[in-house]
Amino acid sequence: MQHAVVSHDDWLTARRDFLKAEKELTRLRDKVAQQRLALPWVRINKEYVFDTPDGSSTLADLFDGRSQLLVQHFMFAPGWKEGCPSCSFMADHTDGMNKHLAHHDVTMIAVSRAPLADIERYRERMGWQFKWVSSFGTDFNYDFRVSFTPDEVAGGKIDYNFGEWREIGEEWPGVSAFYKDDAGEVFRTYSTYGRGVEVMMGTYNMLDLAPKGRNEAGGMDWVRRHDRYGQSLHKA
Repeated sequence: MQHAVVSHDDWLTARRDFLKAEKELTRLRDKVAQQRLALPWVRINKEYVFDTPDGSSTLADLFDGRSQLLVQHFMFAPGWKEGCPSCSFMADHTDGMNKHLAHHDVTMIAVSRAPLADIERYRERMGWQFKWVSSFGTDFNYDFRVSFTPDEVAGGKIDYNFGEWREIGEEWPGVSAFYKDDAGEVFRTYSTYGRGVEVMMGTYNMLDLAPKGRNEAGGMDWVRRHDRYGQSLHKA
């Protein structure tokens, strides 16, 4: 993109004009946030049991004494040697957020289908501190439409992101929100998929401010697991 090089006064004029669009976006984002809070909830009646470093835990246990739970549906299937690089990019933001979320009545964790031993090995390699549990052997991932059976994949289309999805794969990303009331009942309040998971990617927000923006040739082609960047710099 070619950019005009102008005087400071002309730059201020253009910047002030663009501020109108930014304020409009802020107001729209606030409106959508209120609409999200007003969505109906669904009670979770199925008893999901997860394998955790502390032993078996139910979904209610994972709230860890708080009333709200956020779950990153992390793509890491049984038999995989590593977790998904894009999900790893998302997870790199979690530990910093958790220091604040935990003090605002919110627990945030990750859930994957991989066995716990594989999860723990990868988590330690990446240096993450957040809680990451295994749904191996349960319906959790399938019920929340982030994992798909071989038959579903073979069918050429899957039910993902609240509609028909023709990019085929056994694992897909997502983020889900839950509430636990005083009686211990758990409710699903929200889930987001596809580009909706960018809400976890603070790095993208900063790239959007940078002169070259996201500077992506093919989606997240530049993203690596943080221990795989080496000394190279992305240039384009």
